[in-house]
Amino acid sequence: MFLNRVLSIRIFRKERKESMRMFVCGSKKMKKYFIITISLCALLLFYKPACAIPEIRPSILAGTWYPADKNELLEMIGRFLSNAHIAAIKGKIKAIIVPHAGYMYSGGVAAHAFKAIKGKRYKRIIMIGPCHRVFFYGVSVNLQKGYKTPLGIVPVDTKFAKSLIKKSDQIRYVPMAHAFEHCLEIELPFLQVVLKDFKIVPILMGEQDIYTCKELADAILKLLKNEKEPTLILASSDLSHYHSYKEAVSMDSILIQHVKQMDPEELNKDTITGRCEACGKGAIMTALFIAQKCGVKKAIILKYANSGDVTGDHSKVVGYMASVLVK
Repeated sequence: MFLNRVLSIRIFRKERKESMRMFVCGSKKMKKYFIITISLCALLLFYKPACAIPEIRPSILAGTWYPADKNELLEMIGRFLSNAHIAAIKGKIKAIIVPHAGYMYSGGVAAHAFKAIKGKRYKRIIMIGPCHRVFFYGVSVNLQKGYKTPLGIVPVDTKFAKSLIKKSDQIRYVPMAHAFEHCLEIELPFLQVVLKDFKIVPILMGEQDIYTCKELADAILKLLKNEKEPTLILASSDLSHYHSYKEAVSMDSILIQHVKQMDPEELNKDTITGRCEACGKGAIMTALFIAQKCGVKKAIILKYANSGDVTGDHSKVVGYMASVLVK
């Protein structure tokens, strides 16, 4: 990483030097083009039209990843929840880990975790997931006022979100990171069905290294320290991607064991070496770091499956896990 940055700086300096030479020694036409180019770059960087970011984030998944029709969506979620059989859980559920694929693939697995929190009361849900489409450093917390789904608008706890941003220079608001990201929106209709009167804090991780996870976990814990009303942590992540069924089960069992043992350090090591995979490993690790410091006693794996169990194609599958962290 360091060598790449050094090389990038050298290339940038060389290009800047060449541009200035052309500007000084070139024709008037070249100077004109140079000035226009610089002006356009500045405009793109700093001009932000007021209408660019809507107050309410519209659904980008309705009609594709889940039904756009309200009744059809409710029927599908109700069926998933009815088919999810879980044992009674003693203790307070402080966090859940759920997959984020389309409902036809992972909805049956996700329903197990959502059924475990059905009817419980949480003031807010801190939703953490990976950013799949936009690269940025650190962490982004969405400051839009709400998320729209076919079931209505889920309000964002903007006060908490703004306070979180102030807790670390690694946390900020990157609007474009949230505009087309699926990993948090996909969880919302389930939350709308099983819970009432809650707000969300949507967090996307541009970097998922262990240091960023610890920084985010510490920032969240500082804000929750004096909170009397319960907050739920939701980590959104799929597991291994596009391996054979047998290989996926083997890899995913390693990650599941780390979750059971609530060991984010070992999880991090094994994802780095490739022994296991999770696109949202940072979200899982952050949830585990928070769990370690807020009295969570155990992690319960409620359900594991992969896309091959749904499609019948075992050649290239994606793994899914539903888990709860219980105090």
